Formats: sequence, structure tokens, C-alpha cells
Amino acid sequence: MHIVLPSSSNTFQQSWIASGRILFLIAISGLGAIGLVVLSALWAGKESDAAALDRQRQLVNARLREQVDQVAHVIGQFGNGYLARVYPASQAAGVSSSLDAVLSAAAGSAISQTAMSAFGYDQAFVVDEKAQLVMLTDAATEKRYRWMRPLFLPLLKDARLTTDQGVVFSERTPSSLESRRASMINLNHALANLMRLEGRPTIVGIVGINDTPQGQRQPARQFLIVVRFLDGAALDELSRQQGLNGARFARTADPDEDEVAFQIDATANGEPIGFIVWRPDLPGSRVIGRLMPALSIAALVIAVLLSVLLVRLRNSLGELKKSELHARQLALHDVLTGLPNRALFAMRFEECLAQMRTSSERSAVALLDLDRFKAVNDTFGHAAGDELIRVAADRIRSVLRPGDTLARLGGDEFAVLLRNIRGDEKILPAICQAIVAELGKPFPLLNGEAVARVGGSIGVTIVPDAGRNADDIMRYADVALYEAKMGGRGQWRIYSSSMDGGRNARDILKNELREVLAIGTAASANRSLPDLNRPDFGSLEVYYQAVHRAETGFKASGAEALVRWRHSQRGLLTPASFIPAAEEGGLIDALGFWVLREACNAARSWPEDTFVAVNVSPSQLRRPNFAEEVFAVLDEIGLSPSRLELELTESSLIEDNSEIYTVLKSLRSRGVQISLDDFGTGYSCLSHLMRFDIDRIKIDRSFVSMLGTKANGAAIIGAIVALSRNLAISTTAEGVETEYQRDFLAALGCTDLQGYFFSKPVPLHELDCFRPANGAGSPPIASEAIA
Repeated sequence: MHIVLPSSSNTFQQSWIASGRILFLIAISGLGAIGLVVLSALWAGKESDAAALDRQRQLVNARLREQVDQVAHVIGQFGNGYLARVYPASQAAGVSSSLDAVLSAAAGSAISQTAMSAFGYDQAFVVDEKAQLVMLTDAATEKRYRWMRPLFLPLLKDARLTTDQGVVFSERTPSSLESRRASMINLNHALANLMRLEGRPTIVGIVGINDTPQGQRQPARQFLIVVRFLDGAALDELSRQQGLNGARFARTADPDEDEVAFQIDATANGEPIGFIVWRPDLPGSRVIGRLMPALSIAALVIAVLLSVLLVRLRNSLGELKKSELHARQLALHDVLTGLPNRALFAMRFEECLAQMRTSSERSAVALLDLDRFKAVNDTFGHAAGDELIRVAADRIRSVLRPGDTLARLGGDEFAVLLRNIRGDEKILPAICQAIVAELGKPFPLLNGEAVARVGGSIGVTIVPDAGRNADDIMRYADVALYEAKMGGRGQWRIYSSSMDGGRNARDILKNELREVLAIGTAASANRSLPDLNRPDFGSLEVYYQAVHRAETGFKASGAEALVRWRHSQRGLLTPASFIPAAEEGGLIDALGFWVLREACNAARSWPEDTFVAVNVSPSQLRRPNFAEEVFAVLDEIGLSPSRLELELTESSLIEDNSEIYTVLKSLRSRGVQISLDDFGTGYSCLSHLMRFDIDRIKIDRSFVSMLGTKANGAAIIGAIVALSRNLAISTTAEGVETEYQRDFLAALGCTDLQGYFFSKPVPLHELDCFRPANGAGSPPIASEAIA
């Protein structure tokens, strides 16, 4: 008898610490995300500033090149116009071929004045090939020129001025000006360079002004040199055009914190001339400056909200952990009676066996069940049945000793562990006779409105006479219980080896079930078995109990199929009578698929919006090809997978998570619905709802029966419904017996209802909720394969 022990306080503490670490990581991640957003904004601002600054520098550089090219172009045009007008006129007038007479000192002065006044140059000089002035000047201008003359000599010696390739511009002349150069070939020669003159950034342009056409005698060459300083009006104009705030010229790079410096290089040799300094327009910093207060406030608000969320999440996790621990503790007790359940009984039984290995103690295990409990349920309803279970538990407990253990194993089955019966051989018979006598008394039910007479049967195993293995001992007690029932009920029997000689009750039942199942399977497959004088043990049938929507009109939404065995000698048997035999005999898989086929075949004729639910055993779920077998049945019958609902028990999910997860995932991928039966009565774990993608929770009738009698019932159902609603899981409340329960469950938010208030389980031919005569609003059907 294998059980899973509940979590200890140490395990709970470790789980709490692990949750705290997770929350800490979430907090760090949230703060990191906030910081990343702020840093990203700052980085974006910096990148925007860098791009804007680079753009401004490119514009300044382009503007400087443009001004150099403009000077070259203008003086080239000036020289061209002068040659086209003055020099040909002198030729026509019969003036000497030499221009010395024309380009006199006075003429040089006129040219210089024209260049400065008409074109706005800061200075203009007319010189010969040796850079000597050929113009009238005052002493100050002549002195100033002597300082400039050494810088002009390289320009005069530039080979480009002596070629016949037309206008020669700076090496940085844009390609867009090449067409202009080509149009001026053989007209004049012009050159413009950017250099430092008198410690100032200056554009110096030079053009020949007395070139003659080819074939004519060449006079002494003269040149016009123009000077434009860039640190005065030109810089102001550049600042206005390019949006350079506070632009100024500096010989060294000494910008203030809010300024940038752009280096000016000489055109000829690339030597630095100086720096243009200005306050750049930085849009990124401007935007960040405006957004930073809002970003700071937003980050603070997010941090506060994150902190509040983490605190609430931590509190919720704490409550959830405590609730899960409490649920694990409650899992050791039966909800209806408050007695120990199968798990706690197994724990105490294992402890008893362990102590007996080192002592001479003798104990006994007794299995009990009520003889006519099913008839009470069918006649008076589940509310009466639940009351009968509670009263029977109280009567049994009243005759036991303080150290004995009474447990409810499920349904109407109880188990008793009688410790230390050595020394008084009358204890065991006395207790068993007292229990039989108490159970044989009438049971007033439903506030005296009904009286039930059921009785009880007991099977006993003496330990260690029957062996030391817990499973064998329980099986022997079950054999003794069956013998007691076969002996006429209302009796008790002690197991003896004679009951286990191959003809015990369970073996007989297994053999009979095997015959019945073989006949039923052959009939479903439309094939006949050879008649070998087979004995008649009856036949298997599927009963259906309708499920109704918890909404106005309570329209039928499905039905639950319940397998029955109509035995030729023992009457109509419920699953509790033969399912254990089917499991032991390896027949549970065949029985489950027989019910699946019958239920799907029946549902095929129901309305399209209905479903059929089939109970699935753990053995079936462990089959690797279980999903393919289900799909094969659906394809063969022609039923949509979405109309099939498979009901599982929580014990089947605990046994083998990995294999079952794969099977359920395959089923759900085709649309088959998965429901969890009797939720909350077994070894519940909330993780099953998420890991296995449960579609529906079935609330056990033991909770429903407490409505109106115990406040805990409404609280538990409300908690289950709220959990299901938050997880988008449907809920079906079982065991609805009264109108009050129906209305209360609908108000709580249950999606579907099922119970005797609506209908009892009936054979297929008596199921009229889906017939056309009942209208289209009848309930769909869910079948429990072996429930």
C-alpha cells in the first residue's frame, strides 16, 4: 500500500525560501528593466547629439569648401571678363602688343578697387610673376603686402596656373563644378586656397589677367590676388547660414563646456589654421532634458507599483503555500465523515506492521461495507446516502476502542485497524458483532422523513497470521468480506487459506467478467463467438446521467455514462462491485474501451453541441498508444473529438507524470476535452490543473451535500469555482439533489450541474433529454467509462 506523505514544515519552509528567491529575482529584473529603459533613453539622446554634431561639422566643412570654390569661380569670371573686353580693345586700337602700357600702376589700382568694392573682398593686389606689386598703393598697404608676399609666391609658382586646362580650383572642388570648369577651358586660369594669413583663416584667390590667345606674343604676365578673411563678417554670415550659435575663431582648441571646436586645415598642405568654436544645437540633450523629469517620475511610479505587486505576490504565494499545506493535511481525512482516509489508514497500517516485526503483538484488519447502500442512494437521493454514511461512521466508531483506527476508504467502504488483540480472544468477535448489530439497526434520515435498513458485512484478517505484506493482508480481508456477503450479508468472516484455493469470490468474479466482456466486445465489433456452451453471466450495459448547464432554463449540455453489469444471478451490479476484479484480472483496459465505444456510438445521434464524458483508468493512461486508440474509435464511429470528454482521477496523474503528460497532450491536440473527477477528495495538487491543461473540474458530491448544513461546504465550493474561473476551467457540480443546491451552485458560478434533482442514471433507451420531442435545449451527455 504505497502513499505519498504530506509536506513537512521543513519542506514548506524550503519552498517559501525558494519562492522568496524567485520574487527577489523578479524584483531585480523589474528594476533592471526600468534602468535599461532610462539608459536606453540617455543613449538615444547621446547618439542623436553625436549625429547632429557630426552633421553640423559636415555642413561647416561643406560651406568652407563652397566659399573657396566660389572665390575661384568669381575671380575666374572676373579675369575672363577683363580679358574679353580690355585686352581685345587695346588690340583693335593698334596699341602695342604688350599690355605694359595698359596694365599700368593706375590700372592695377583700379582692378584692385573693383575687386574689393564689387565682390566684397577684404584685400586685392595686382602683381607680376615675381610677386611684385603692379598698382598704386599707400605705404601701409605696401607694408602689409610685404608680410603677405612670401605666402603668395607658392601660389604664383603653382603649375596649374601655367597649364591650358582652364580654370583651376581647389582640390576640394565638388564634382558638381566640373561642368563649369569644362565650359571655361582656354578662357582664364584661377586658383583659390584656404590658408592662414596674418594669423587668421583666409581664402586667397589668384587669377592671371593678361593671358593671350595662342599664336600671339605673350607679354609679361600679371595676376590678381584677392583675400577674404573668415573670422569677421564671413564667419558671421557662416554662423547665420548654418545655425552656429556664438561662432568664433580661435587659434587653439579651447571651447567651453557647452561648445565644440572645428579645425580648419590649409588647402595646400593640410596644416591646421585654427578652429571655429560654437555652441552646437544638440536635440538629443534637449529632448532628454525635457523628458528626464517625466522619465524619473515614471520610473519611480513603476518601481513603487512593482514593489506593491511583489509584496502582494509574496503574500499571495504565502497564502497559496499555506493553503496547499492545509490541503495536503486535509487530504489525510475524509471530507464527509472526518475519518482518516485511505492514505492515513495506510500510514498507520505500515507503522503497525513495522512495530510488529520487532514484537509479538497481534492485530487485525477489518473491511466493512454497507449491504444495501446503493438502494438508499437510488431511492432517497445522495443527500440521504451521505447522511447514512455519517451516521454509520458514528455508530462504528462508538464500539471501537480508543486506540483503534476507523477509516473511510471510499463510497460505503470502511476499514478498521484493531491494535494489540493478543491476550483477549473475545475482543475481535465482540467488536465485529457489535458493528454488525449497530449497522443492522434502522437509520432515520432526512430529519425523520425516511428510514433506511441496510446492515453491514465485515471481512477480517489476523496479522501476522495472514502474512506481513500490506497489500496481501488487505486482499485477504477483501476476500473474507466477499465471503461474508456471499453468505447472506449482515455477517462477518475471518480470512482462512481455504477461501483462497482458486475459487475465491474475486477469482470467480474475474472469470465471469472476462466471459461477459468477451461477448460484449464481439457484439460491438459485429462478430459472433463460437458457442461452446458458454454460461450466462448476464451482460454489460451503459447508463447515462444527464449534465445540465447552470443557466436560465438549465438546458442539457451532456451526459455521464456509467457502466453496469446486469448479472444473471446477482442482479444489477455497480462498478464498485466488479471494477477491482477487472483491475486485478487485467481487464480494465478492455472494459474501458468497450465503454468508450458504446458511449461514442450513443453520442453520435445526439445534438452537435453536446458532449459525452468517459472515465479513464490509470492503466489506460499508461498505454503509450492510448491516444491513437481513442482517435481510432472516434474515426470509426464518426464522432468529433471535441464532443468527447475523458474523466481522470488525481491518483492517475500522480503515478506517472511524464508518460501521462505526453498522452494527454496528444489527445488535446485533436480537441479531446480532459476533466478531473472528484476534485478535492483525493491527493489534490494545484499544479495538475496547469501542467495537464485540465478543461473541466468535477466538484465531488460530498461538498455539494454540505450546502445548507455546513458553512465549510459553500466556502470550499466557492474557492474551487473561483479558482476554475481564474484559470478558465469549466466546473460541474455532482450530486445536486435539491432546488436550493441547484440555485446556489448556479449563483456561485458553476458552469454545469448534475444530480438526481435533474435525472438518475438511465439506460440509453430511457434517455429522452436529447430527443427532438424535448426541444433543442436538452442537456449534452458525458460518460464515465468505468465510474
